[in-house]
Amino acid sequence: MSYKTHDFDVIVIGAGPAGYVAATRASHLGLKTACIDNWDAENDTPCLGGNYVNNGCISAVALLESAKLFHTLNHGIAEHGISASNIQVDLPRMQQRKASIVTALNQQVEKIFIDNRVEMIHADGQLINPHRVEITPFTDGLPKVISADKIVLAAGSSSVELSFAEVDNEFIIDVKAALNLQSVPETLGIIGAGAIGIELAGIWNKLGAKVVLLEAQESFMTMADQEISDEALKLFSQQGLDIRLGARVVSTHIEGAQVKVVYEDAQGQQQCYFEKLIVASGRKPNTETLIAASVDLLLDEEGFVHVDESCCTTLPGVYAIGDLTLSGPMLAHKGIEEGIFVAEHIAGKQSPINYHTIPNVIYTNPEIAWVGQTEQDLLAKGENIKTTCFPFSATSRSKIMGTTEGMVKMIVRADTEVILGVHIIGSLASELIAEAVLAMEFSATAEDLARTIHAHPTISEAIHESALALNGRSLHISV
Repeated sequence: MSYKTHDFDVIVIGAGPAGYVAATRASHLGLKTACIDNWDAENDTPCLGGNYVNNGCISAVALLESAKLFHTLNHGIAEHGISASNIQVDLPRMQQRKASIVTALNQQVEKIFIDNRVEMIHADGQLINPHRVEITPFTDGLPKVISADKIVLAAGSSSVELSFAEVDNEFIIDVKAALNLQSVPETLGIIGAGAIGIELAGIWNKLGAKVVLLEAQESFMTMADQEISDEALKLFSQQGLDIRLGARVVSTHIEGAQVKVVYEDAQGQQQCYFEKLIVASGRKPNTETLIAASVDLLLDEEGFVHVDESCCTTLPGVYAIGDLTLSGPMLAHKGIEEGIFVAEHIAGKQSPINYHTIPNVIYTNPEIAWVGQTEQDLLAKGENIKTTCFPFSATSRSKIMGTTEGMVKMIVRADTEVILGVHIIGSLASELIAEAVLAMEFSATAEDLARTIHAHPTISEAIHESALALNGRSLHISV
């Protein structure tokens, strides 16, 4: 492999959602582009898509779909007049299905690169100056230097490590191992009840594990609207999840074939034992080896890259996107939009990102999704607002589907009724939130949604009814 100086217009480091989209869009725009990625499958072949595809959200959602089917067959199918017996989990087969989905997506990204003439480089990459990257290819392991006019850092993030719960991936496991278990543990502990922890808890709870979540914060899901968080805590507890708030883990020990966990809460020191313990305490940016020590690129104390409103770093010609920055939440679709934006910015086009209308989704059952601001944040700012909630239990389609849990909450400015936030907990919340995102992108009012005809019966009617309810016009609940 040999390259000339400035052999590329753009080099992207990382082939996760942010990186592969940035590389693809740059190629669309006529820029000669290379994408460096170091994700390895077990057979040392490239697996494009980053952690998100290979051992992140895609894997979690695939397993959750299987777990929901198993749970329904065992607990909810009889009321449909269908009987089934001896329903069992074949977890290795379930994992094979998940793996086949991941492989298909790997191949899809690879084909996108081939079709768009993006040069894929399977290597470790490190920024050594504003125009050069040192690569260590997996083929021969010999370092080489390649260069480009513009460089995009999109190396993603990885799990935070805890000194008091060192991962051995036998008893104390990380998220990757938790998504690749070959048998269902009888007892499962999870450190952290954020989005990742609660998603993993839902999967293994539905497959039959007794799950305990240990969350250091006194409140549940503080990133979400308080009313939605309260509803989620109630519903997840009813499903059998043991969620212990204000539980600060102080130590872990392997005793026999179990993990002993010691934690402190309001009642003092407590202890519990688990067959497996998952560490799901957040994520950190992958900047530790991404940038050479000699490079004067500004990072914060946690390793996040400082960028301006154009995703430009403190080095001219170097951009950072996705999980490497604090410009928005650590979400794949945020990274995707930044990838598009940066490629177009390099090509001289302007298509700014509206960070205020990025949807947030937690893939639990029921799902949680929101866009805009929470009621507690708006009240803290002194905003004059109106709110309304409409329960899914009042929609015909939810009754038909047997998914009546949850609600749609809408928050509007009191004087103009411009929508400031929409928060949903319920079946298919991840799909329903798109309507709210579109409405907010166009500065719609609740009246605009109230006058939009929704098909009946549908789950989306809950959004329509929520808008109607703001002025006491709901048609399917008493007001």
